[in-house]
Amino acid sequence: MFRFEHPEHLYALALLPVLAALFWLFLRWRNRALNRLADGQLLPQITEGLSRHRRSLNFWLFFVAMLFLVIAWANPQWGTKRKTVTQKGLDLFIALDISNSMLCEDIAPSRLERSKHFASNLVDKLAGNRIGLILFAGDAFLASPLTTDYGALQNELTTASPELASVQGTDLAQALKLARLSFIPDAETNKAIILITDGEDHEGQAAEQLRLAAEEGMIAFTIGVGTKEGGLIPYNFNGRRDYLRDPSNGQPVRTRLKENLLRQMAKDGKGEYFHIREGDAILDALKDKLDQLEKREMEIRAFSEYASYYQYFLAIGLLLLMVEVALPVGRVVEDYEGL
Repeated sequence: MFRFEHPEHLYALALLPVLAALFWLFLRWRNRALNRLADGQLLPQITEGLSRHRRSLNFWLFFVAMLFLVIAWANPQWGTKRKTVTQKGLDLFIALDISNSMLCEDIAPSRLERSKHFASNLVDKLAGNRIGLILFAGDAFLASPLTTDYGALQNELTTASPELASVQGTDLAQALKLARLSFIPDAETNKAIILITDGEDHEGQAAEQLRLAAEEGMIAFTIGVGTKEGGLIPYNFNGRRDYLRDPSNGQPVRTRLKENLLRQMAKDGKGEYFHIREGDAILDALKDKLDQLEKREMEIRAFSEYASYYQYFLAIGLLLLMVEVALPVGRVVEDYEGL
């Protein structure tokens, strides 16, 4: 298995084409200057002892040396053997509401964007646990199973939007049910769900799912998103901005945070309610509460041990630089036209 320990250093390779272009411009400028200085018969006499070809050779030695030195800087590595490690942690799901009401801008820049940013920070804060992602509106689907691949989770959060929901509305019970079914069946403890939503539950079946979840050892935390005053739901209609309207009377729909419902859900779920405006304080509080729960051994994960080979590329690069420095420009060669 091959990798670069510091792949970001490879961006320095972008400078090499720039160096080549500058050298080509220099040679063109040099030839034009020499041609202005003397005609074709006198030019070899004036430039005696200099070699265009040797100068090019020196540059390409320097160019290749830089290539090897940048590769050495990134530290190429090859896997040598594998080892296994275990760790203790929790299984938890983040359930993110992607219903149309989450587009409301009563919390800047919008409920959904604030929620995605919060969930991203939450993943970073709770690293070390197995985390899954559920997206829900009128229905729920598993965007990511329980995993320690936090990069994949972050990617799923980035693309979360109401367009992903096959059914609009808000059904909190569906998110809770999917979380229950997605946990390891024989794990009766160490399970949690964190619901990030405005609480506009259109189905009203969440209480029963919370009861079943509590019996199975799942703790529910709720994060309220929005304001009690609420706001309108932006809607793009034929390229112009409008607001989602009630089909019965044509009036814009106003959405409000259902804070009392979310508080009751957290109480029934033996968890706690937070408002997203509390920011980083929520992250610390959630981590403290989850750390108090009994942890279990996570599944074994395999890691590769790598051996570094930067020294070979470094040696070649330095050798080429020494050759380039030691190589004289040399004697004049014929044909100074076109480079």
